[in-house]
Amino acid sequence: MRGLVHLAAALDLPGVFDGGAFTALARLAERGGLDFVTLDDSFARPGPDALGVLCRVAPATRRIGLVPTVTTTHTEPFRVQAAVATLDWVGRGRAGWRIDVSVTEEEARLFGRRHTAPADALWREAGEVADVAARLWDSWEDGAEIRDVAGGRFLDGDRVHRVDFTGTGFSVRGPSTVPRPPQGHPVRVVDATDAHACAVAARHADVALVRAASPGQAAGVRDRLREQARAFGRDPEALRVLVSLLVDLGDGEHAARPGHGGGGPRPTGHGPLYRGGPVDLAELVASWHAQGVTDGFHFVPVEPRRDLERLVNGTVALLQHRGLFRTFYPGSTLREHLGLARPAGRYAVSGAPAVPRRAS
Repeated sequence: MRGLVHLAAALDLPGVFDGGAFTALARLAERGGLDFVTLDDSFARPGPDALGVLCRVAPATRRIGLVPTVTTTHTEPFRVQAAVATLDWVGRGRAGWRIDVSVTEEEARLFGRRHTAPADALWREAGEVADVAARLWDSWEDGAEIRDVAGGRFLDGDRVHRVDFTGTGFSVRGPSTVPRPPQGHPVRVVDATDAHACAVAARHADVALVRAASPGQAAGVRDRLREQARAFGRDPEALRVLVSLLVDLGDGEHAARPGHGGGGPRPTGHGPLYRGGPVDLAELVASWHAQGVTDGFHFVPVEPRRDLERLVNGTVALLQHRGLFRTFYPGSTLREHLGLARPAGRYAVSGAPAVPRRAS
């Protein structure tokens, strides 16, 4: 028997700087029981900082996962991992991190430290940042914090480990300044559309987003990603592959527009687009899920407020009625929503050197 389908949605509101608008959409998505919401970000266009916005949203929500885009280009890996870990603490174990790169010379000029690089080099660096982030999250063992006020001890120095990492274009010395996140590792998400991003997704991602306009295409992409994950020594079943789909639900309750394949998505320059009603979209999700070609869907609403409401009140409600999607959150963390285990700390297992104690 197949498990329940995983569903996520984008909260992107171009030109909006009011944190309350993002909070309202996140609460709506949470009411529908969605696994997580994403918030895109880029140095190439104006807009609020995605991670900062979701830190604002976190206390106003209780269960839904929060996944901001944070680029690994022109940013300091140590600060990136600390910021994502902080979101996990603020959200009580609901943080994710959508890893991306900055490819334009205009973005490079904002920082003035280097010119842009080819996509393969940028994604290779992104993989290194994902690697060192996991090491830094593990640099504090679970239970390293003592918080013994009477005894004057904040942490157990034997459970805090040094991280020395040298990448292609950066080096990091730990440990992290933030204790190990509640999830151990916040969930790492990679859009695997770009060929150079596929290797990073297969090696480091917990969730890969793919663009597919047919069940066969979705199955082929997922199979390739899982084979790559296996080649990297990972359990391919631990990689969730979600089809990322633009949705325009402004055309009534049922009928999909002509050319959308009876409810199927149509290829566009911005990715596969479903245009129709929430009922046919539910049929599409149910059909692809029954064929076993994807673990779920990441919906990108064309009109965020309208489409997300119709998605939750129409499509999600129908899937819940058919027993294909949850009616409540059985767990409290994003990893639990996705059925992913909390990773063990590598240094607790390997016995890596602890940070030397300082004389008191």
